[in-house]
Amino acid sequence: MKSARDVKIIIKAGELMIDIKNNRICKLLGIEYPVVQGGMAWVANADLAAGVSNAGGLGIIAAANMPPELLEQEILKAKSLIHGDKPFGLNIMLMSPTAEAALEIAAKHKVKVVTTGAGSPGKVLNKLKPLGIIVMPVVASAMQAKRVAKQGADAVIAEGMEAGGHIGELTTMVLTPQVVDAVSSLNVPVITAGGVADKRGVAAAFALGAEGVQVGTRFICCNECSIHDNYKQAVLNARDRSTAITGQSLGHPVRCLRNKLTDEFERLEAERAPAAEIEALGTGKLRAAVVDGDVEWGSLMSGQSAGLVNDIKSAREIIEDLFSRGVAAAI
Repeated sequence: MKSARDVKIIIKAGELMIDIKNNRICKLLGIEYPVVQGGMAWVANADLAAGVSNAGGLGIIAAANMPPELLEQEILKAKSLIHGDKPFGLNIMLMSPTAEAALEIAAKHKVKVVTTGAGSPGKVLNKLKPLGIIVMPVVASAMQAKRVAKQGADAVIAEGMEAGGHIGELTTMVLTPQVVDAVSSLNVPVITAGGVADKRGVAAAFALGAEGVQVGTRFICCNECSIHDNYKQAVLNARDRSTAITGQSLGHPVRCLRNKLTDEFERLEAERAPAAEIEALGTGKLRAAVVDGDVEWGSLMSGQSAGLVNDIKSAREIIEDLFSRGVAAAI
């Protein structure tokens, strides 16, 4: 295979060049390929982040609700596993009770990149930007993208509802170009997330104006991903309609693979059960899936792109597949 610097993606109607040598995301982050690994809670640990970073992308550790001492251990482990000065990042969920601690740890260890979600990143930008840390908020609307760009975001991650985990209302197809338009005058590059699992998705993202992609679900089925094999197999078994959206009545919709848990969520929401009862149903269920391999009552967070995932490969193989020459003529 040719080096990343020579990658050219072919589209039926013509030719879409991804000039990686001059790609703004690659230059900003100091990476070889313009791909960021999704900050998946309980999934995105030091092992996965190191695998992705060593393969030329940007690996991400998910702080989620991780206790501060454990998060610090994961950051130190990632540093020990990553070759040379390759960068990695930290994802901070701003609604998490441990978000403040994660922010302090990011500053203490001068993590090169921080991505944010589920809240306003103003405090993160104010604290980390003066330290030279790159901040890239995940956004679900053009208005939100413009606001964080004006606040000083280095790039924005436009995440469509095809993604796994917590999602917004707009699809990647319509969200990406509107976010690109919203921040173009502010000279802020856009990364597309949600539904990207192969080179066709990469081509589509760049055709919509993005300059990079964030990939989550595909990296679940990665050799370096240390989650339970049952979870990986559930993703491999998934088809195009295998996901469900739960928690919409709570205002925090989450996309997961269908199982007994999602059926129960749907039942409770249809019956308009009290919010506390619905919230209690989800407590501890992500850990049950990731650590214990409970594929019936565990929360198998996954994007719709699970239907495109058919094998388990190394992070390097996945990234090289994403940017290999020649996209299928179906595009």
